Amino acid sequence: MNNKGFTLAEVLITLGIIGVVAAMTLPTLVNNNRNKQLETGLKRSYSVIGQALNMYQAETGERIKQGDLTDSELKPILMKYMKTIKDCGDGANDNGTSCIPNTGDEETNSKTYTTLNGKTIYLTNFDDGQFILNDGSLVLLENTILETNGGKLFISVDVNGYKNRPNRLGQDLFMFQIDEKGVLRPMGAEGTAFYSKNDAYCSATSSNKINGAGCTYKALTDTDYFKNLPK
Repeated sequence: MNNKGFTLAEVLITLGIIGVVAAMTLPTLVNNNRNKQLETGLKRSYSVIGQALNMYQAETGERIKQGDLTDSELKPILMKYMKTIKDCGDGANDNGTSCIPNTGDEETNSKTYTTLNGKTIYLTNFDDGQFILNDGSLVLLENTILETNGGKLFISVDVNGYKNRPNRLGQDLFMFQIDEKGVLRPMGAEGTAFYSKNDAYCSATSSNKINGAGCTYKALTDTDYFKNLPK
């Protein structure tokens, strides 16, 4: 009887081809899965922050608006309506306990986060409070009252936690702004602090020192945004 089957050489060749194909496709699959998780995390964070602000309004009858609160008042309000697991202080005055210390030193500030295209970032827009939610995401606050325009009120979220890469603005760190009417707006929308017609705040080629800050609006509205993140 004539038995038909694969020779050892044929099996080894087939396994080699499978290995090459896997090596070529696996990094893309892993990257796509990570980016999908970041997209889901952003949408979840947007919803969680919005719900907290709505609960505050339901209890007090008022909306939180830019210019209404001192720099230390925003964090305890938000923490009351959000499920938190750690209070990280404010970041500027308690560097020993902060998750993301802000010493004002260039070397220290560049160790955790970068711009969208991987350049050094300074933490001046993230140092009025920080805490970790039960899903591991890190909330960073900026609440400054300015005489000229009523101040700025930013809520930023590292959607996969500060211990997980890429730790870049516009990739896993996203900024929101509460405007003068108390509306939570994704940063980069027209009228927000980091809106730009020429994409100065959201471009892989921009040299702006806060590049990536204006990407939140795009990330929420452009269905291909997370497919085209800079490497």
